[in-house]
Amino acid sequence: MAKPVPGWFPLHKRKQLLLFAVISIPISAFLTLRSSLYSGDYRREDSAFSVAVDRPRILGSEGNAVKNPLAFMSSKVVLLVSHELSLSGGPLLLMELAFLLRKVGAQVIWITYQKPDLENAIAHSLEYKMVSKGVQVFSAKGQDAIDSALKADLIVLNTAVSGKWLDAVLKEHLSQVLPKVLWWIHEMRGHYFKLDYVSHLPSVAAAMIDSKTTAEYWKNRTHERLGIQMPKTYVVHLGNSKELMEIAESYVARRVLREHIRQSLEVQNEDLLFAIINSVSRGKGQYLFLQSFYESLNLIREQKLEVPAMHAIIVGSDINAQTKFEGELRNFVAKQGIQDRVHFVNKTLAVAPYLAAIDVLVQNSQCSLVVLSGALDSLDWRSHSGCSLLSLVLSISGLSTLSAGAFTLSLNKIISLIDLNIYNEARGECFGRITIEAMAFQLPVLGTRAGGTTEIVDDGVTSLLYPVGKEKGVMTLAENIVILATQADRRLAMGKEGYRKVKEKFMEHHMAERIASVLKQLPLHRPGNDFAAFK
Repeated sequence: MAKPVPGWFPLHKRKQLLLFAVISIPISAFLTLRSSLYSGDYRREDSAFSVAVDRPRILGSEGNAVKNPLAFMSSKVVLLVSHELSLSGGPLLLMELAFLLRKVGAQVIWITYQKPDLENAIAHSLEYKMVSKGVQVFSAKGQDAIDSALKADLIVLNTAVSGKWLDAVLKEHLSQVLPKVLWWIHEMRGHYFKLDYVSHLPSVAAAMIDSKTTAEYWKNRTHERLGIQMPKTYVVHLGNSKELMEIAESYVARRVLREHIRQSLEVQNEDLLFAIINSVSRGKGQYLFLQSFYESLNLIREQKLEVPAMHAIIVGSDINAQTKFEGELRNFVAKQGIQDRVHFVNKTLAVAPYLAAIDVLVQNSQCSLVVLSGALDSLDWRSHSGCSLLSLVLSISGLSTLSAGAFTLSLNKIISLIDLNIYNEARGECFGRITIEAMAFQLPVLGTRAGGTTEIVDDGVTSLLYPVGKEKGVMTLAENIVILATQADRRLAMGKEGYRKVKEKFMEHHMAERIASVLKQLPLHRPGNDFAAFK
């Protein structure tokens, strides 16, 4: 009998080691993995904002980039200001920018305006990650913050909420700081449109927004509601990192991850998995997705269709602090008796294993009714355009039924609280990074016909789109689920087309080129020197 080769492991051990190595890649590198940003020829459009236009990459003889497009930032000092440090999209995007700039030798300083609790393990882990990459992490208040802002060549203010930091810390130095601020905005919800947040927006060097839809929304809202003008604004789509693409393009990695995740979920290899991967919240549409999934099971049973067992995966749960909304989701699942078909997964940085394991991504972000009162800033918009006045009153009042004297707000008062300009507007996702990540894994996408999703996918080619809201969206999504469940060839064809589009538009080198094009048009400033634009 042959002896084992020294240093060689049995097959089951090799699989375990490979699995550990593959999963460790997205965990350790995922802060770069959720990468972003885009370059191109920027043209002024209606003197309000510019949209990135693709241009050829500079490639060497082997097809590799000759020079990092951000190399001109090598000697610059960049201050990044985040409203928080968490697993949400905004902070992670800013961290990716930090790492991109560190790669070319820029001095990068990070400030978190809302300091995390001492026991916040996630925030401390993210801080450690940044420090290990050479990013300096300072307190948001105090002399270090002021000195960093004054010496920086560029200040990137991340999200609308970070605007509060300007007045809180730099009130006496605004005239020196504002001309070198690039404001990176990701929000679409109406309660961010407050002068407390964005009063200095017209005075900054430029704004950078993730999609054209969102840029137009901000342009109109700031003018109509706040009476201020947006600065020069660039639309910068996001992109996938090299780390994510390496996993997505590795058959072995995908296979090992698929087997591992499916075993952990206790589903079979031939089962069909439809997943929504987002923070669990009403605006992300998990409740409507579960309703659609339930209706799709009914359609399959009624039409006596033969399909593999189907499962709905909700990635983005929080087992440590389950919200009331997540409780509603679990109650719905229990009420419909589909506990064996629905799986809740805790939120994670490492989405690659789940993308490798599923068959279809659902991007079900919804619009939300926006009101002007701070106490009513994010109303649940379940019926959307079909919402009746009575259900609207009940939702505002927090009541399940309406009786005389139970609710004393007058109709005029209620109407005064409603943002009528947004009442029937479907905004969806600002961009939706998970969409391009799923396309990299050759997954078809079922998405709402709204927001940044429409700027990424091609309806009928890489995805099937459907209306937002309950009235039209739930059954249309259910029908689309059935279509992809019964048409395996179409699923595969859509996935391949999505991957092709990612390679053409949503890679890391696209993002680096695009952000470089934005930065080259900004007045990168040294104290004591005149402003100079890089051509």
